[in-house]
Amino acid sequence: MNAPAAMPLAKLAGLAPPQDVLACRERLDASAPDDYRQLAALLVADWRERFGPQGAAVGIGGGQGAGKSTLGRLIAAAGAALGIAIEVLSLDDFYLTRAEREALAATDHPLLATRGPPGTHAIGELRQAMLALRRPGVVSTPRFDKGRDDRAGATARRGPARFVVVEGWCVGAAPGDATEPPAPINALERDHDPRGRWRAHIEAALGGEYAALFTALDSLVFLQVPNLAAVRRWRLAQERERPAAQRMTPAEVGRFVEYYERVTRRMLATLPNRADVVVVLDAAHRVADLRFRGEGSGARRGRGACSS
Repeated sequence: MNAPAAMPLAKLAGLAPPQDVLACRERLDASAPDDYRQLAALLVADWRERFGPQGAAVGIGGGQGAGKSTLGRLIAAAGAALGIAIEVLSLDDFYLTRAEREALAATDHPLLATRGPPGTHAIGELRQAMLALRRPGVVSTPRFDKGRDDRAGATARRGPARFVVVEGWCVGAAPGDATEPPAPINALERDHDPRGRWRAHIEAALGGEYAALFTALDSLVFLQVPNLAAVRRWRLAQERERPAAQRMTPAEVGRFVEYYERVTRRMLATLPNRADVVVVLDAAHRVADLRFRGEGSGARRGRGACSS
């Protein structure tokens, strides 16, 4: 995520004047990719214009390594720079505890011990936090330590937030339909879920509490990765940033991504036509295009991130 975007995002979005976006971008973390800094400013501008002072709940979904956490952090900073209260919640922080997942593995399917797929999050707890953050007061949200594979303390947040953003790899995903092949699509499904019980648990979760959460969102941003190969490559790059003792090997990353593959492929096939904003990423992890639902690429939306 070091290369700049081939085209300024303000131009992709048709914003005028582009100086408004650039001015806001310059107030964000200079170490972050420039295109993601611009993207954060553009998104906050879009939400402010569309939803006004009443605010909204917004989701950000996309494959592993797409940059959701980076974008979320920049969005929060853009809100602070503009005087707009924005709270960003990560789906990853709302994983079930290790003990809870081990209990699911014992009663439902052994693969449910591994965090990540739908059915391994505390969605009810997340929805309560989202609602609480729209009201005045202190809200405590969990913090997950991936190195320990368990929760580790909590984060104190203060409402009311004008915008509550939920970012996570499967945000916006829907359950499968009759067009999907029932047969296993990778070695994990073939070797460890031949009867499809784990897959059935995932689909039931997507059609239940996850669907209720996603329906409650006022807007959805989808980071469209180019393919599963990019997901594996970017996920491996994330591992290199972790302590050596906690890193997965390339083979382990490949297996881990298989847990996400079916739903990720479905999202790539369906969300470009359903999301309110589609951020198209190229193989070099740059923002190659920016599309708004119902409008062509480069569609105009918003008046500029730093305008009043």
